[in-house]
Amino acid sequence: MDREKIIRRFRDQVNQSGHIIGAAVGSGLTAKLAALGGADILLVLSAGKYRIMGRSSFSSYFCYGNNNEQVMELGKREIFPIVRDVPLLFGLMATDPTIQLYDYLQKIKAAGFSGVVNFPTVSLIDGKFREALEEEGTTFDREVAAIKLANHFEMFTVAFVTNEEETRQMLVAGADVICVHLGLTRGGFLGAKKYISIDDAQKSTKKIFDVCRKLKPETFCMIYAGPANTLVDMKYLFHNTECQGYIGGSTFDRIPIEQTIFDTVRNFKRGSENSEEGSYSSGKISIDFLLRHVEENYFDKISFAELADSANISRPYLSQRFKEEVGISFSEYLLSFRLNKAKELLEREQNISCKEVALQVGYSDYAQFTKMFKKFIGESPSDYQKRCACV
Repeated sequence: MDREKIIRRFRDQVNQSGHIIGAAVGSGLTAKLAALGGADILLVLSAGKYRIMGRSSFSSYFCYGNNNEQVMELGKREIFPIVRDVPLLFGLMATDPTIQLYDYLQKIKAAGFSGVVNFPTVSLIDGKFREALEEEGTTFDREVAAIKLANHFEMFTVAFVTNEEETRQMLVAGADVICVHLGLTRGGFLGAKKYISIDDAQKSTKKIFDVCRKLKPETFCMIYAGPANTLVDMKYLFHNTECQGYIGGSTFDRIPIEQTIFDTVRNFKRGSENSEEGSYSSGKISIDFLLRHVEENYFDKISFAELADSANISRPYLSQRFKEEVGISFSEYLLSFRLNKAKELLEREQNISCKEVALQVGYSDYAQFTKMFKKFIGESPSDYQKRCACV
C-alpha cells in the first residue's frame, strides 16, 4: 500500500473515530487477529517475536539474532501470506553496521513493506552505554537518516521519539507519524516493573505534540504503550493531549495471551470455570475499576471512600496505589476528567448554559464549578464558551 493511500486512510479514520490503532506484532497469528480486530497499521518488530518467545521486548537490543533479518523473514514468511489489506511497517534497526541504508530500504520496499519504523531505537538507551554507542557512531542521527531516505522512496514512516529534540529532528526528516515511545508496557508476568505514571506520560507527551503542531501540524501524533495498557488509560491521554492514535505491542499480544492461557489452563486444572484462586489477577490490586467508574459515572456524586469499601480495599492503600500508577490523586484525576468533559460540552454546544454544563459533569454547586474551572483552565466557563464560538 503506497504512502499517499495510507495517509488518506489515516485522515479519514481520524475524522470518523478520532483515533488510529497500530499493533506491533511478532507472529502471523497475532498479525491476523489484530487485523481482524480493526488495526489500521501493523508494525513488524523483532520485539514482537521475542514476546511470543516468552522474552522481554528489550531482547531486541541484544545479540540474540540479526534484527533486520528476523523482521524480513517474519514479514515475508508469516504475515504477508495471510494479511493483505493492512499496511505493514518494517521495524528497521538503522544502526546495523552491516547494511547500507539506501540499498536496504530499497530491499524493504521491494519485499512489499509499506514503510518503516525506527525500532530498535537508540532513544530508549541512556547512561554510559548510550555515551559509548555515540562515541563509536551508533547514534539517533542514523535513525533520522533512515526516515529521511524512506521518504525519498515514498515509503510511509513512523518515528519513535522520547523528547522534543528527537521530535524536531524527525519532523525535519519528514516523518508521517510522530509516536511518543513511553517505554516497556506495564502489566502481566513480563511487564515493566518500573514505569512512569499516566500523569507524567501526559505531561511529556503534550510537550512533544506541541512541537509537532508548531513545526508540522499535518503530522499524525500517536503514543506507544508504556504505562498506558488499557482503554481507560488511553481515553485519559486522548482527552488530555492531542494524541490521534495508539500503538500497542504487549497490550495486543503478550498480556491477552498471558491472561487467557494462564486462566484457562489453571481453571481446567482446578475444574472451575471462574476460580478466584486461579485468576490471573488474583492478589493483584488494580486501579482500572476506579478509572472505569469515573468514566461511566462522572456526572454523578462519586465517593472514593465508598468505592474503596465496596472493593474491600483499605482506603489509604488504594489511594497510594492510585497515586503511584496514575501520578496524581483520585480527586485530582476526577477533577481533571470532569473539567475536560465540561470543555468538550462548551466547545460543541454553543447554546447550552454554563449551569447545565456544571450539572452534566457532576457539579450541583455552580459557584464551585466556576471557581475550579477558572483556577485550572485559566478563564471562566462563559468566557471559554465565547472564545470557542469565535474560532
